[in-house]
Amino acid sequence: MPAKPASSKAPARLMITVNGTPRSAAPADGDMPLIYWLRDQLGLSGTHMGCGKGECGACAVLIDGEPARSCQTTLAMAAGRDVTTIEGLGTPQSPHPVQAAFMAEQAAQCGWCTAGMVVESAALLARNPQPGPDEAKAALDGHLCRCGSHHRVLRAVLRAGGREPS
Repeated sequence: MPAKPASSKAPARLMITVNGTPRSAAPADGDMPLIYWLRDQLGLSGTHMGCGKGECGACAVLIDGEPARSCQTTLAMAAGRDVTTIEGLGTPQSPHPVQAAFMAEQAAQCGWCTAGMVVESAALLARNPQPGPDEAKAALDGHLCRCGSHHRVLRAVLRAGGREPS
């Protein structure tokens, strides 16, 4: 049986839409964690590395509208999908309702965990525009805040959903 001829065609680039903009990555980078590509290659430093094991939630981004841990998601896993980071939710001039509520409730202290909590909260509000306290707590259960601002975070999520925080 004759040998297959060597292909001169370069492997296809990995295409990922980030904050509404199509981006590409080299196929060789497919095993790279998404967070490294976002921060180091695209300069989107709002998403923070926490534990690196997917347990703290600091690195949460939205993939096709659903929360995902970017430290545990490879570029190959994100290929062909829409990724939204904290930078893609809103701007200082026009913040996302969750971002505005976090500011109003002073829900960030050191800020390390904030981006992950904000994108997770945005996904919750997309599923349920007016979540109750128990649903908000459940959605944020996998997020750690070492500063102890969980009560303010919960008030912010309720505020963003149009509920009066208690």
